[in-house]
Amino acid sequence: MEFSEHIKTANVEDVVLRQPLHPPSRGTLCITGHHLLFSDREEGSSRQVLLLLRNIDAIEKRMSGSSGTITIKCKDLRVLQLDIPGMEQCLNIAHSIETLSCLDCVSEMYPFFYRPADLSLQDQWGLSTPEKHYSQMKELCERWRLSSVNRDYSVCPSYPSAVIVPNSIDDSTLKKVAKFRQGGRFPVLCYYHKKNGMVIMRSSQPLMGANRKRCKEDELLLQAVIDGSDKGYIIDTRSSQQAQQARMTGGGFESKSCYSHWKRLHRQMDRGKALQESLIKLVEACGDESNNMDRWLSKLENSKWLSHVQTALSTAGLLAECVERDGHSVLVHGSEGTDSSLLISTLAQLIMDPCCRTLDGFLALLEREWLQAGHPFQQRCARSAYSHARLQQESPVFLLLLDCVWQLWRQFPLALGFSEALLIRLATEVYASDYGTFLCNSDQERCAMGIKDKTHCLFQALLRPGERDFYSNPLYEPTELAIWPSVHPQSLQLWRGFFLRWTQQARHLEEAQEEIRNMLIEWGKLALS
Repeated sequence: MEFSEHIKTANVEDVVLRQPLHPPSRGTLCITGHHLLFSDREEGSSRQVLLLLRNIDAIEKRMSGSSGTITIKCKDLRVLQLDIPGMEQCLNIAHSIETLSCLDCVSEMYPFFYRPADLSLQDQWGLSTPEKHYSQMKELCERWRLSSVNRDYSVCPSYPSAVIVPNSIDDSTLKKVAKFRQGGRFPVLCYYHKKNGMVIMRSSQPLMGANRKRCKEDELLLQAVIDGSDKGYIIDTRSSQQAQQARMTGGGFESKSCYSHWKRLHRQMDRGKALQESLIKLVEACGDESNNMDRWLSKLENSKWLSHVQTALSTAGLLAECVERDGHSVLVHGSEGTDSSLLISTLAQLIMDPCCRTLDGFLALLEREWLQAGHPFQQRCARSAYSHARLQQESPVFLLLLDCVWQLWRQFPLALGFSEALLIRLATEVYASDYGTFLCNSDQERCAMGIKDKTHCLFQALLRPGERDFYSNPLYEPTELAIWPSVHPQSLQLWRGFFLRWTQQARHLEEAQEEIRNMLIEWGKLALS
């Protein structure tokens, strides 16, 4: 398909652009297969605005006489307005934007065309692999092994080609366990706690069904996890009632009689449609221009977004307590094991492990726990908060993670080696990006589409010298201690840097933070000289 087929009008002169934090400007609008480009034609100005079409969540058209206005609502929460002379030109531009911003074919997306001068497709793609991660953990070799049972992705389509499992469990056993777990997501190791040797495992729900079907191999695997320990914990991210109801549709939970050494804890976490609707209400509240504080606070509370943040942090804290303070291994799952399970295992690792709090360590954690572990980014992040399309599989789970990490960053300003700017960058890139990192839904799909050969890696780009300096926390002081977040309502705040980023208030905060950063860098240079 040629992109030109969808572009009836490529250039329009005398367009007025209205955007947050800038006065209106008049200039030329160009539309290409992947971008909107606005060039300011005012005398003495050379300002350009380049907008990736994939970043557009919704557009609204309004005609008035012989001209029209297009309001563009972006996935990064920007709202732009284009006043376009000529009704036909306006309708043509609107049609092109609507079509080109919704192309579903992965190979037609901009990361396959993006070729910056300072990056090469021959560069290493990604930060690590399961094999490399395992080889760096010498402590694992005694009781754990790297299995390539999933090397062709036939056992579990959403897992990577290699996974870490107990030494005593062979691959034929793993295949039987995979048939007993939804989507083939059998229990695999995602974190080894060096202080006490306890682990965090992840999986999907067991397929026990109404008949309480058993799988001896599954029981054997979980017994091998806690070999030599009195018990382990299972944290189920559904309520007890939801888990019971899942049995009616073939799912379920580990029964006390078959898994006697495991204690099950239920911590309900909303996902899917509930989470997406919460984001929509939050963004609506943030866009309320009535200047009525009581109404704004009421809308913020009704969105329940900060309640989701609180639940995620408290559940991750419970997981970390089980491992760090109580000295027990934990299995985490909900239904599919691709959303809430990844969310709380990631946060728990940040709480406990200082290695995950460095800039490099945090990006490697995201790669391991989200990309390699099969979070379906393309389904979850197809739409953001403004879209008028019916909700399908969209859910801002990754955005919720970044908000939770920001709360940690705010409560422990010295303990995390990266800046708020990194979290904002990731929150933007996950919805629309020049890079291939967040394309597709699994490692298998990325391999099939040639993502690692034909696109550039965001994480590698963020670690280049200039970028690294910008995304590092100049106040960072490493600590070996766990960082236990407060989840009291008064301790959690709206992430203004992201949700109010296009307001004047957020711009002042950004300028102040940049000034502080520059002062600290100068002090650092003086201290070294």
